Amino acid sequence: MTDTTLPPPKPPRRIPWDSLAVFPFVIFAVMFLFLPTLSLVGAAFTDRAGSFTFDNIAGLFTDQILAAYWISIRISGASAILGALIGLAITLAIIRGRLPAGLRSAVMTFSGVASNFAGVPLAFAFIATLGRLGLVTIILRTVFGFDLYRSGFNLLSFWGLTLTYLYFQIPLMMLTIAPAVDGLKKEWNEAAQMLGASQWQFWRYVGLPILWPSFLGTLSLLFANAFGAIATAWALTGSNLNIVTVLLYNQIRGDALQNPGLGAALALGMIVITSLANVIYLVVAARAERWMK
Repeated sequence: MTDTTLPPPKPPRRIPWDSLAVFPFVIFAVMFLFLPTLSLVGAAFTDRAGSFTFDNIAGLFTDQILAAYWISIRISGASAILGALIGLAITLAIIRGRLPAGLRSAVMTFSGVASNFAGVPLAFAFIATLGRLGLVTIILRTVFGFDLYRSGFNLLSFWGLTLTYLYFQIPLMMLTIAPAVDGLKKEWNEAAQMLGASQWQFWRYVGLPILWPSFLGTLSLLFANAFGAIATAWALTGSNLNIVTVLLYNQIRGDALQNPGLGAALALGMIVITSLANVIYLVVAARAERWMK
């Protein structure tokens, strides 16, 4: 006797609305990230006549361009390290310290605004504050008899630009590291105290090791953020400081230094460096997520 039982009907296929919701982001990423990157790769290996060449890539290894990359890496590294340390200290004081509850909301709101305040307005603000005729400079000279610029400070220098970058690096650090600091459970501190550990021992053997992956990941993010900044550096220093973003701008803006192929090669080198920093951030951040669950 044969079995005539029909198989159960297949459920109707559901429209993947969740996937469709991501579709606008995919279009945006393709149009403004992947396609421009492919265009830069093609332009970096093309000469003025449209022929394939390695001359633009070879031009990256000249003394001027290597020096521009090196000073950009130094400024990005200095602002990232200082911004990470200062931002972590402020975040620990706000979240773990005995400060008013409303202070955290106010500081985080300000950090969200300050982390996006850059470019010409930020450069003008620092010139009006710490320039040769800035408010703070004049107050220090007339009230306290201290000449800031005779002491060796110069806003249009390595440390001047690094100080300016700290204005948006510190808030970005605070916003990024805050979830990791929130992940430090109070029970861990209480358990350490019950076992006779001091606060220093808790932070050395428990707190800082847990925050270390998040700290390293955010440090690489801050480095990439500073390395790609151009508007603030150009408005503040112009051509006084030979950083790679200003050099790139000079190659593509159409003046006597114009060389679109070399400019594309410069941009490609920047993409490689910032991509490496972002990959480090993603890898380290994935490792740190287990402590925030």
